[in-house]
Amino acid sequence: MSETTSILIKDTTILSDKIKKASILIVDNTIEEISNDLSVTDASKVIDGTNKITMPGLVNTHSHVAMTLLRGVGDDEELQTWLNDYIWPKEAKLDEKLVYAGSKLAMAEMIKTGTTTFNDMYFYMEETAKAVEESGIRGVLGYGMIDLFDDEKRKQEIKATKNLIKNSHNTANGRVQVAVAPHAPYTCSEELLSESKKLANKHNLKLHIHVSETQQEVNDLEKQRNQTPFEYLDSIDLLDENTIAAHGVWTTDNEMKLLKEKQVSISHNPSSNMKLASGIAPVSKYIKNDINVAIGTDGVSSNNNLDMFSEMKLTALLQKVNTMNAKTLPAQATFNMATENGARALGINTGSIKEGKLADIVLVNMNVPHMIPVRNPLSNIIYSALGSDVDTVICDGQLLLEDKKLLTINEEDAIYDAKLAAQQL
Repeated sequence: MSETTSILIKDTTILSDKIKKASILIVDNTIEEISNDLSVTDASKVIDGTNKITMPGLVNTHSHVAMTLLRGVGDDEELQTWLNDYIWPKEAKLDEKLVYAGSKLAMAEMIKTGTTTFNDMYFYMEETAKAVEESGIRGVLGYGMIDLFDDEKRKQEIKATKNLIKNSHNTANGRVQVAVAPHAPYTCSEELLSESKKLANKHNLKLHIHVSETQQEVNDLEKQRNQTPFEYLDSIDLLDENTIAAHGVWTTDNEMKLLKEKQVSISHNPSSNMKLASGIAPVSKYIKNDINVAIGTDGVSSNNNLDMFSEMKLTALLQKVNTMNAKTLPAQATFNMATENGARALGINTGSIKEGKLADIVLVNMNVPHMIPVRNPLSNIIYSALGSDVDTVICDGQLLLEDKKLLTINEEDAIYDAKLAAQQL
């Protein structure tokens, strides 16, 4: 990794809560100063920010990154068929080496498309933690616990999470945090869910869970318990400001009040919800109810990429057509979902470009045909930009990508290893 302790981004268009032209000084892993008075002698490394939009690194709040190896598996199926017939049989063959290869490939893809933080739920997570440490990205990692209502399995799952906390929490200079990650109410017993929350509380960790992804999930739970998914989770004290609920597609008005009161964060996954025909999450309603909503990509076999730029555009367009109101979810609200709302959900001091924030910063090239003219940089980022426009990525004050070239990952090796791993699967 680069030994640079100070970086100056000179004369750039800064996009955060507002748009301004200035220079940014990074010292160690923090944004030290934003002003027009900074000179090239103030830093050991200078980046020319002209013709670039400089913005916070994107925060992907729901992923299964090693699923890069399952890209193209189970296309054009609905969730339960996709899981039972395609995904779970392949996942049964996973091992440490495969998960490491899939994670490394994912990190190459995420860095190249401007993601600096991701919130992940999967298996063999110590391997993903190793890939995070090497690649310089930031990850909140949870072992995806599924007991299928079996007592022995529950004990094994809790043990695996305890091991992950012991081995990986707060490692890689704080870039690796561990979350407790029970898969979903329909794959986890009440005991596993309750124990998960106790474990999260004990270690002050986030709890990451899939909730209300499909209509079937809601209907089944209402038949079994006479409760909707969020009502059920609230009845066992699972919901609070440390809960990140992925999807939340079929949330009722009554549940909205609960989510607001308990300060739960929702991770909206538009591509995945569209591809699996799960439905359209009521994002505009969440925002009206003052609920923190962030954006996630989900896993690559239900997306089929990790490009948060396409998720931002889809998020905005899907809400407009769903409400039949073009004013719904304006560009700034969408941008906030992918940056500061995600950082808030994960409890990380990033997501905006301000003095004192962690230096997780992305520079996007404006000087390409589909970005010209730049009447409004915010509009360009949400509606015109592609992940491939990302030119430079800094995470925790370290350069990970410069002039589109990965600095911490050997891209050729990552691709080669992932091809071999996918063949093995």
